[in-house]
Amino acid sequence: MPPPPVRPAGTGAGPSDRGDEVDQTQRIPRIPHGADAPTEPIRRVPAPPADSLAAAETQIIPTVPEGPEALAAGQSQLESGVRDEKSLARDSASMAVPTLISRATGFLSKLLLAAAVGTGAVNDSYQIAQTLPMIINELLLGGVLTSVVVPLLVRSQKEDADGGEGYTQLLITVSTVLLGVATVVATVAAPLLVGIYVSSDSRADPAMTAALSYLLLPEIVFLGLSALFGAILNARHVFGPPAWAPVLNNLVVIVVLAVYWVLPGSLRAGDVSLSHPKLLLLGLGTTLGIVLQAGYMVPALRRSGFRFRWRWGWDRRLNEFGGLAAWVIGYVAVSQVGVTVHTRVAADHAEGGITAFNYAWLLLQLPYGILGFSLLAAIMPRMSAAAADDDVPGVVAHLSQGARLMAVMLIPLSGVLTVVGGPLGVAFFSFGQSSVTSASRVGLALAFSAFGLFPFALTMLQFRVFYAMKDARTPTLLMVVMMAVKVPLSYLVPLVCDSDQVVIGLSLVNSLSFAAGAVAGQIWLRVRLGRLETRRLLVSTGKATGATVVGCAAAFGVVALLFVALPDMGAVPQAWITLVLESLLALLASFGLLMVFDAEELRPAIRRIGGLVRRR
Repeated sequence: MPPPPVRPAGTGAGPSDRGDEVDQTQRIPRIPHGADAPTEPIRRVPAPPADSLAAAETQIIPTVPEGPEALAAGQSQLESGVRDEKSLARDSASMAVPTLISRATGFLSKLLLAAAVGTGAVNDSYQIAQTLPMIINELLLGGVLTSVVVPLLVRSQKEDADGGEGYTQLLITVSTVLLGVATVVATVAAPLLVGIYVSSDSRADPAMTAALSYLLLPEIVFLGLSALFGAILNARHVFGPPAWAPVLNNLVVIVVLAVYWVLPGSLRAGDVSLSHPKLLLLGLGTTLGIVLQAGYMVPALRRSGFRFRWRWGWDRRLNEFGGLAAWVIGYVAVSQVGVTVHTRVAADHAEGGITAFNYAWLLLQLPYGILGFSLLAAIMPRMSAAAADDDVPGVVAHLSQGARLMAVMLIPLSGVLTVVGGPLGVAFFSFGQSSVTSASRVGLALAFSAFGLFPFALTMLQFRVFYAMKDARTPTLLMVVMMAVKVPLSYLVPLVCDSDQVVIGLSLVNSLSFAAGAVAGQIWLRVRLGRLETRRLLVSTGKATGATVVGCAAAFGVVALLFVALPDMGAVPQAWITLVLESLLALLASFGLLMVFDAEELRPAIRRIGGLVRRR
């Protein structure tokens, strides 16, 4: 029996004269995992001529009947594409507000942390201790849950008579046991884990880091369950509660830090007693936030129709999960090589270096967390469904749409972060126990690394394409490529930079590794899937880059001329004025030029704004 015809792309596809030849060569095979994962590209027929409608869309689809049937089929396809685009926009929008609030409250908690404990050794110790449960969770389950589980849950919902409920129950049972055992083992081994990231002569405090780790490592089980609950809800197209849950965590941490600030006494390097009130408050309060984050999603699971019960035994698909998970764990392990190297270099060569690097990375991730992550969470179930249906054009269409949207949204924001990075650091981090000098270092690290925002988002999207095709090996190999850039350059940084510039150099290297990963990922996907609408992506990227360069340069010049006429007003007030004016002018100029350049990705937003204006 011949295979069923491939589905047309979700949006904008035109007819093709390739006929049945396309049907036989456009299917994504069921891709094995692990050592058996394929290395040969999926066969593709040549693209249509450049002047054809199909070439304009760079999608090859089967023929449709001529006459009235063709018109009806085309109309149905167009309506389907419009519905899918509206659905994607709706799902992304449902996460945009809570994600924005989550990032804002998370940023506020970091500001309070810097003001309450400073940006020196105590903050470094807390940052390392807080990183440990996250790293262990990622190694065990977190990275798997955020990348592999959604495609598998979508497939179980399509294939199982109970809609995948039994498979989901078994997955929760196995995950809870694994996470619980890991939490106990990691807590007992806390001093050994701290020794991996902090040397005995580090400028961070190894003893305080170990003490905080005992209080923070129990987060492992709740971090894993939080990620699992979010994956289950996303697979059921429920996006709101997973996006709101981190807000609750952030609010708890904010309250904890406010109490810490007004609590009498101080926590200094060398205060390692677990009975110290401020140390207990910092550790247990942070863990409480993660516990509540996981618990917040339980009612949403019940509202979605899911009912949990302990399910023991084994499902053959857990073997598939295990094979995919092995490569994801390898991915996380490889990535942690870079984290370890960065942590050791920063801790050994600059007091407060870890805090400064983490804060710069936090600021860089804010636009991605608000815009890019919401888009990825909404597009992942669709891409997984297209891959499950062997729909190559559908997978490529989702990849192209996501990449182009990210280009026009994130490139202007990365330009703004470049020109306002220094003032932003001074404006936000020059309070309490933090100084203008240390705050400026955070801002400069952000400015020198901001170009990596779009490559980072594009790399995350590319990884999800591979995961949707049940290929967890390739992202791991791409991470090896990135670490091959990151690790040697990180060790080179202290040799060419002064101690107060090490953090800036490390941030620059981090972004360079993402740029290398984005290029390698695009090439790898081209080999696997054929044409990727790269020309359209390059056009969108070029328009966004050109508009950003002109817009940011104009904003920088206007503000510079303004300060020539103004008297000196101090570092912090001048930083705030520069931040506000340059940000507004650069964003208005950049997106205004994108409208002039007729960037197609902005058309839905322009139509919506135009409709609102006309109604008024």
